[in-house]
Amino acid sequence: MKLQTQVPISPSSFPITYGSEIVLLGSCFANHIGAKLGYYKFSTTLNPFGILFHPKALANLVERALNNSEYREDELFSHQEQWHSFDAHSDLSKNSKEELLLSLNQQLSLTRQKLATAAHLILTLGTAWGYEHTETGKWVANCHKVPQKEFKKVLSSPRDVMESLSGIITKIQQLNSKIAIYITISPVRHLKDGFTENQRSKAHLISGVHHLLQSNRQNKLYYFPAYELVMDELRDYRFYEADMVHPNTLAVDYIWEKFRAACISKEDIATMESVAEIQKGLAHKAFNPTSKQHLAFKEALQKKITDLTAAHPHISF
Repeated sequence: MKLQTQVPISPSSFPITYGSEIVLLGSCFANHIGAKLGYYKFSTTLNPFGILFHPKALANLVERALNNSEYREDELFSHQEQWHSFDAHSDLSKNSKEELLLSLNQQLSLTRQKLATAAHLILTLGTAWGYEHTETGKWVANCHKVPQKEFKKVLSSPRDVMESLSGIITKIQQLNSKIAIYITISPVRHLKDGFTENQRSKAHLISGVHHLLQSNRQNKLYYFPAYELVMDELRDYRFYEADMVHPNTLAVDYIWEKFRAACISKEDIATMESVAEIQKGLAHKAFNPTSKQHLAFKEALQKKITDLTAAHPHISF
C-alpha cells in the first residue's frame, strides 16, 4: 500500500563534489541548504547580502557585483537609528553610514570573486511579490520597517521572473563558463501576502523558472523541486514549525536527503559520512574528560581529522 505520492527527481548531470566552490543566494531556504553543506564541510559562500526573496533583488545585486558598480553614500538611508540599504537584508545594516558603505562594497567584491571561480550557484526564489519605493521608483529587496505607505506592492509576472533570471545567468556564464546553476523555489509560504496571493506568487515563480529552463537546455541549468517535495510528499503540519509556515527540522532533513541523492557526487558520499562521524565526535561531551577511555577517543578522533584533511586540504574543523 502506498500512503504517499512521490515527486520524481532527475539526478543532476553536474553534481556537487568536494572540489566544488558553491555560492548560495536567495531566501531562507538557501540558508538551510547552505547550513547542511557547511556541516559536511563543502566550500560555500552563503548569501553575502543576507536573505533575499525576490528574483529582481537577486538580479540587482548580482548585476552590480559583476559590473563592479560600487554603492555610494547617497544610496543609503537612516531609519530607527541605523543605516540601511534597500538592496540588502537588515542583517547588513550598521550604526554608521561609512561602516555600511564599506560592508556593502566588500560584499559586492566577494560576490564577484566567488561567482568567477564557483563550480555551482544555487538560487532559491521565495516570492514574486515585491515592493517599489514610490518616491524613487526603485525596486527594493527589504523595506527595513519603513512605513508601508511609502511603497507600492507589485506582483511580478512569469515573464518578469524569467527575464530577471535570464539576464544574470547570461552574465554569470560569460564570466565563468564552467559554472552550473541550480534553481529551486522555497517551500516557505508567504501567508502575510494572503493564501491566494501566495499561490499566485509561487505559480509565477514556477512558471517563469520553467520557461527559462526550456529555453536554455544546454546552459548547465538544473531545477531541484524543494517546493514540490513539501507540497506533495510532506502534506502534514507535523513537518512545520509552530508558525505553520516554515518547514521544521524534520522536513529540512528530508529535503536534504533528496538533495544529496540527486545533486551530490556518489563518489563523495563516503567522505560526507567521515565528516559527519568527526562532527559527532567533536560534539561529544565526556563524562570524565581525564579518563583513559576519553583520551584514547580524542587521539583516535584527531587521527581521523588528520587523515581527512590531508586528502581534502580545504576542510577545516
